[in-house]
Amino acid sequence: MRQMSPAAAVGRILCSSVKVRSPSSILMTHVFVYGTLKKGQPNYFRMLDAANGKSEFLGSALTVEKFPLVIAGKYGIPFMLNIPGQGHRVHGEIYRVDDQMLKFLDDFESVPTMYQRVGVKLEVKEWVGGGEAAPSPGSITEAFVYNTTTYQPDWPSLRCFDSYDAFGDHGFKYTYREERD
Repeated sequence: MRQMSPAAAVGRILCSSVKVRSPSSILMTHVFVYGTLKKGQPNYFRMLDAANGKSEFLGSALTVEKFPLVIAGKYGIPFMLNIPGQGHRVHGEIYRVDDQMLKFLDDFESVPTMYQRVGVKLEVKEWVGGGEAAPSPGSITEAFVYNTTTYQPDWPSLRCFDSYDAFGDHGFKYTYREERD
């Protein structure tokens, strides 16, 4: 039998615990979004498009660990760098998604070349989702997040944010995917 490293074992435990069964017995997954997929952001409409799959807003949260959330590249894209312990605790939203939406998000986030989908621990700020035991504010839950280990050498030294807003006063213009060259 092949031995699993302690880090891989923790990752397997963390990632396997974010799947839940909905009342209709469809396997659902929790996903934490921190960038353009949040409510009010340029790609939020993709979370609502039934052709992509099902998603349900569950609540708001922030990462337990600090991560660098940077805006980088000529298209003003937000990236959460997979460098735990640096940056800030990142604010975002938790969604329950079906397998079809999860596959869409993997494709949309260019997994595994641009982003990777990994488990992350989150502190619940507010929970509005139904259909399962609601965690109380301040409690810890888990979800998948799209972060990156593939980035330019100067990205860790860029200005870090604790929250992303495409329309904020950070001086970066987000370019929609359809408008990129």
